Amino acid sequence: MPPANMQKWFPWTKSPLICNGPMLNVVTPKLASEVSKAGGIGFLASAFDAAPSSAHLRTLTSDLTESQALVGKTTSGLINVGVSFITGHESIAHFRETALPILTRLRPAALWLFAPDDTVRPHGAIIQAVKGLDPAPRIFVQVGNVTAAREAVVDGADVLVCQGIDAGGHQFRRGMGVVSFVPEVRNLLEDEFAERDVAVLGAGGIADERGVAAAMALGADGVVMGTRFTVASESCYPEFRKQLVLSTVDGGSSTLKSPFNDQVNKSSLWGPLYDGRAIMSTIHEQFLKGATVQELQRSLKEDYSADEAAKLVSTWAGTGVGLVKSVKPAGEIVTEVREGAKERIRKLAGKL
Repeated sequence: MPPANMQKWFPWTKSPLICNGPMLNVVTPKLASEVSKAGGIGFLASAFDAAPSSAHLRTLTSDLTESQALVGKTTSGLINVGVSFITGHESIAHFRETALPILTRLRPAALWLFAPDDTVRPHGAIIQAVKGLDPAPRIFVQVGNVTAAREAVVDGADVLVCQGIDAGGHQFRRGMGVVSFVPEVRNLLEDEFAERDVAVLGAGGIADERGVAAAMALGADGVVMGTRFTVASESCYPEFRKQLVLSTVDGGSSTLKSPFNDQVNKSSLWGPLYDGRAIMSTIHEQFLKGATVQELQRSLKEDYSADEAAKLVSTWAGTGVGLVKSVKPAGEIVTEVREGAKERIRKLAGKL
């Protein structure tokens, strides 16, 4: 699908399209709004608890209300930001009765879905319900392999976020690199869904204009960046985590993609299909040397203060972390990376 169609769906955007990932404990309404105001698509931090009276839903309501004040609405009445749900939590069964009314009233331009439980697959029903709105948000589904991409298209996705294994944070355990992933998904869409209008975004390890130019060459309609936005001026990532991102190099050896990152925290949100990539510490090194998860959980509790323990785990970052060198406003990041990618593409074309 040509990029112009994405701009038809999201008329405020510019190509190459750049989105921020909907990162928990990172994204603020100000960050998402500044991404959109700069010509990208800003996504608010993900919610996962859709139970009645959920604090997540109260936050979603307040974040959307704040975003509306910051960026306004499109001519069709949609707020120029997106929202996101992690769909593996058992409360997702309440989506139609609890979350849908919020989307009906406040009207974000996009809805991002990720990480359904392996045995409960709610996306088809969620997408059907949301597409009944008028106007309806475009549906982004984050996927990590071609099988998941096919399922997302069948469910009704408008946009496939093809997240490669270089990504920071949570992702498919059985994933693939974005260099092979995006082209194979393009083949899938051409061969099996030629009648459908489905966009493709590349994600995972993309942190500067070179990654954006490469993703466009692979056939992506735009990109999602996560790690780069963790240190945006508007990010609420704790300062010690921002400093760790800024000082870390060689993401291949300094980060670890493993279920361990959730197991050591006793996190039950992420099912067996998913793991996460985070910056390594001495705790990770001990794990790789053979220490058990239980031993390291005990060590974090007994050998460190609460503040010290927090600094040793859960600094989510991708392998592109070594390319992230400075704190900048989110809008400036979008503009700088977009314009830099255009210049890269022009220079490459000039060599042919």
